[in-house]
Amino acid sequence: MARSAVAIRHVAFEDLGLFADVLAAEGYEVRYLDAGYEATLEPHASEADLLIVLGGPIGAYEEADYPFLREELAILERRLAADRPTLGICLGSQLMARALGARVYPGVHKEIGWAPLTLTEEGRISCLGHLDPAITPVLHWHGDTFDLPKRATRLASTDSYPNQAFSVGHNILAVQFHPEVTVRGMERWFIGHTGEIAATGGISVAQLREQTGRFGPILEVQGRRMLESWLAGLEVK
Repeated sequence: MARSAVAIRHVAFEDLGLFADVLAAEGYEVRYLDAGYEATLEPHASEADLLIVLGGPIGAYEEADYPFLREELAILERRLAADRPTLGICLGSQLMARALGARVYPGVHKEIGWAPLTLTEEGRISCLGHLDPAITPVLHWHGDTFDLPKRATRLASTDSYPNQAFSVGHNILAVQFHPEVTVRGMERWFIGHTGEIAATGGISVAQLREQTGRFGPILEVQGRRMLESWLAGLEVK
């Protein structure tokens, strides 16, 4: 029987990317749940063998404007307390941090574009070792950040954002950057995020496309290896 993987999606173009093929190859049956559109995320999100919470252009603290975040946070609180396999990407990582009791707040500036990570000692021996800065930069696309949750281990940072990734045991992983993107899929990002790109003033679509063409093919290989490594280390209970 196939294992179940549920991906909570906030905008259509920020999907599983290359992770979808990895999950299929590992025997997972993937189902998307669209936050804010589905009447409820339950019971699928809580019962899934693996839950992945994807990115999106809203804040993890904006439940007054986006009430569905309350349900996401409640689901995450239960899954994380039970040590159920859970992966958060960008907004997903921020929601996980908040569900673990940490503060989420605006960062010093938006971090958009391709740049290397600085891995901690724990990060180098984790699945994030496949994203070693000597091998590949990663895509960053966020303006918020979070404090490191009390039970968490910091895995990666950048100069402006000290908490780029954390883990709790083997089953809980949160990454604020995007290891899942593909070169082809990024074209949808350039359309969907055109307003945000223009508002930054420091980077253009042409620059992002050039960076993606240069670094994306390497990340597609290393991001796949990262997820394969994490999945292999899960402790199923």
